[in-house]
Amino acid sequence: MLSIRRSLTLAKEAKDSFLFLCNLRARLLSTDYDDPPFSPLSKPTKPLREKKTKQKKKTKQDQSSEPVTNRTVPVTSDLPFDFRYSYSETNPAIEPIGFREPKRFSPFGPGRLDRNWTGTSAPASPESDQSQWAEEREKILGEPLTEEEVTELVERYRHSDCPRQINLGKGGVTHNMIDDIHNHWKKAEAVRIKCLGVPTLDMDNICFHLEEKSGGKIVYRNINILVLYRGRYYDPKNRPIIPLMLWKPYPPIYPRLVKNVADGLTFEETKEMRNRGLLSPALMKLTRNGVYVNVVGRVREEFDTEEIVRLDCTHVGMSDCKRIGVKLKDLVPCVPILFKDEQIILWRGKRN
Repeated sequence: MLSIRRSLTLAKEAKDSFLFLCNLRARLLSTDYDDPPFSPLSKPTKPLREKKTKQKKKTKQDQSSEPVTNRTVPVTSDLPFDFRYSYSETNPAIEPIGFREPKRFSPFGPGRLDRNWTGTSAPASPESDQSQWAEEREKILGEPLTEEEVTELVERYRHSDCPRQINLGKGGVTHNMIDDIHNHWKKAEAVRIKCLGVPTLDMDNICFHLEEKSGGKIVYRNINILVLYRGRYYDPKNRPIIPLMLWKPYPPIYPRLVKNVADGLTFEETKEMRNRGLLSPALMKLTRNGVYVNVVGRVREEFDTEEIVRLDCTHVGMSDCKRIGVKLKDLVPCVPILFKDEQIILWRGKRN
């Protein structure tokens, strides 16, 4: 009896183990994930959208028959002055002797302007009337501001925390800056302009070009801070069309500024002047991107007693040194005879 019961239990255990192994094998071979009881049902998957049928490609004959509508239309501007990269830092009277890039590469982009690029400027149409532009400017400015209006306007825009500010650097009054000024004038009556670097040697020149090119009026000037007023009857919707320059053009090659032998001197005298200048004490030490408003006056006063003046331009950069020398040559006037180790040596020239 015991043997029969024992055989039955063994058979039952063998059957259970066989079922367990079969179940385990089915689970291992199955690709479905194990879904335990009481698990949340997964959301039914949405049917895939039918892909749209692709349109057949048109033949070359059909494409050639369609009119081309993606060509850029040249921008026409009625402004009566020549477009240049910098208006205050270039002298149209001095002709370059060469170019660093072909003239056909216009900084306004190919076919984007109805003016031809000459390498230095895009000349205005000969039909443009300067007097008409001046009359429109006077109409926009309207009656002169009273003292109370000027005081209120200056008090709003002269402070350093003014959000309507444009920084003017060594490029001077650039072409794209005129567009920036009109963008500020959309929501503000005036714009604050902070001038730094080489252009501050001649602030009168900066004010002239800002007023002439933008059509506004300088109502405040303190050292290197300007406030440019847009006018009483300025309408942003009727602002002039100013095409933007897409890149800065390479500067052309101009005649050499410093000659081997200065005019009116021999070679030995020129060499002696340069050595004297290097050994003389520096009149001023200029900083990079500084304010040079009083440099011209100081140099003129020094030339009353001295024949040679040295300016220490350490850390200013050789390119800025040459820009300073070019401006001082016309403003003082004087003769630059040496640029060496960021030092500028100026000679006052022969006096009658």
